[in-house]
Amino acid sequence: MSINFKTIILLIFASALSFSVHAQERLSKKEKKKQLQEARASRLFIDGQRFLMLEDYDRAYFYFQKAREISPNAAAINFKIAEILLRANRIEDALQYGMRAVAEDPDNKYYNLVMAEVYTKQGQLLEAAKILEGLMANSEENQNYILDLASLYLSAGDLDNALSALNRAEEYYGVVEQLTVQKQRIYLRKNNLNGAVAEGEKLIEAHPGNSQYVLNLVEILFNNGRTNQAIDLVNKSLEAYPNQPDLQLAAYALYKEKGDIDKAESLIIEAFSNPDLEGKVKADAFGDLLREVRTVRRDSLMDILEKSMREYNANDPDVLSVLGDRQFINNRKEEALQLYQSSLEVNPANSQVLQNVITTMFELQKDYAQIEKYTIMAVDEFPEKAEFWFFDGTAKLTQKKGEEAEASFLKAIETNRGRNVQLDLLVKASLGDTFHMLGKKQEAFDMYEEVLASRPEDEHVLNNYAYFLSLSKKDLEKAKSMSERLVKKFPNNATYLDTHAWVLFQLKDYENARKFMERALENEESPSGVMWEHYGDILYHLGNRNEAISYWKKAEGGDETSEFLLKKIKDQKYYDK
Repeated sequence: MSINFKTIILLIFASALSFSVHAQERLSKKEKKKQLQEARASRLFIDGQRFLMLEDYDRAYFYFQKAREISPNAAAINFKIAEILLRANRIEDALQYGMRAVAEDPDNKYYNLVMAEVYTKQGQLLEAAKILEGLMANSEENQNYILDLASLYLSAGDLDNALSALNRAEEYYGVVEQLTVQKQRIYLRKNNLNGAVAEGEKLIEAHPGNSQYVLNLVEILFNNGRTNQAIDLVNKSLEAYPNQPDLQLAAYALYKEKGDIDKAESLIIEAFSNPDLEGKVKADAFGDLLREVRTVRRDSLMDILEKSMREYNANDPDVLSVLGDRQFINNRKEEALQLYQSSLEVNPANSQVLQNVITTMFELQKDYAQIEKYTIMAVDEFPEKAEFWFFDGTAKLTQKKGEEAEASFLKAIETNRGRNVQLDLLVKASLGDTFHMLGKKQEAFDMYEEVLASRPEDEHVLNNYAYFLSLSKKDLEKAKSMSERLVKKFPNNATYLDTHAWVLFQLKDYENARKFMERALENEESPSGVMWEHYGDILYHLGNRNEAISYWKKAEGGDETSEFLLKKIKDQKYYDK
């Protein structure tokens, strides 16, 4: 048998060709599978990104994790997971994913920034700073992170590097107030006063005519004992720009500190006569003077300044308020009240002036309906202030608006939240009075007991509790004990004497009741109707019928008399039921 070598070669070639084709087919399937997986990971990533934009972080995290199962080293996927974990405050987990993202793409700015944030939250501030330093070294476009870098160094207490970063920031942004102030603080912390002063001078030079920058440097100089240098700085600025009343006011304080009172007073008078000086600035300076020891010279200066403010700042709420303070201190409370009220007409959102108005009106015994207008204004403007709810409840209680008073007192307790114990006790005492007015006698007595448990000598509660017990003919010995304590302590208080007399009356001790009621009437300049009626009741039970009737008639038309008064007068007989 002969062998055809040509045929054999052809067969071998064909076989080799067949193997090559099959190998290519197998490789294509792997590649195709890989491509399908990558496409699936891409779709999952897109879904995760979509939910991230919708702020559905749980679902976003789910899709990103599914994508990561397919592509565990994909930088973008690890970055997104790190972002979500960082938002959830899972710092350690975020660190791992962030590190993987940076390892895969070390030059990506956003991956590095998320790592900087992770390190910052971990308190590794210098590690975060290294990242920002690297970003800024790699690209001129990243220089805007210089302020973040300075902040990191400051927080880490690395003052030298913080100062260096702020100097670089100044090169980038120019001379800016915030940067200069921060540099001044660093210099002062390093006890480098000259460095802080140089920074202030640089800011003044960059912004000529800006008095605020001069004032900032003046404060630094003054606080560090360089009063003369501060005066020179102010005078130099005033020579260049004379119309700067705020600097004149600063010069006033500096010359006053040096003891040159004549120069100081001339400067403050000139400053106040300038209509460009804000009313609040004048009011603050005037208030400082008001708190000084009173002298003839001080009062004379204040007279000049007050005249100036009335001329140039007549409608400024701060000026009106501080002028009211002066009148109040001088015991001209009616004039003070008018000024406070005028201030509120311009600016009702001033809690101190509102309080001044309300307390002064109570002190001057103004109409309670008028007081209530201001208490309503106060709770509307400052609903979080418990004392205003107390004032409002008090104004309403005096007008016998029981349910409204109760609501305000309860609101006072709610907003106080136990922070001011004394205020709580005052409110509860008034709430006891309110409950009694509303016929909730036991609730009133319980409230009084609560107050007395903390403050057993509370005069208001002892008096009202004793009196209301006597009206209810309940626990009269307890009522007697309370009223007796009051009259021993305050033997000339007509209200307490009246209460004690009425407790004794209910105990049928008419003779002693008469004695205390007579003392009450002697000590009361204008006895109320109920006091005359009580005296008539006592006299009636002592057998002095005609005299009793005369006092009942005297009580007619008076305050807080009983519903039986007219019947007593008509029938000439005592009634209480």
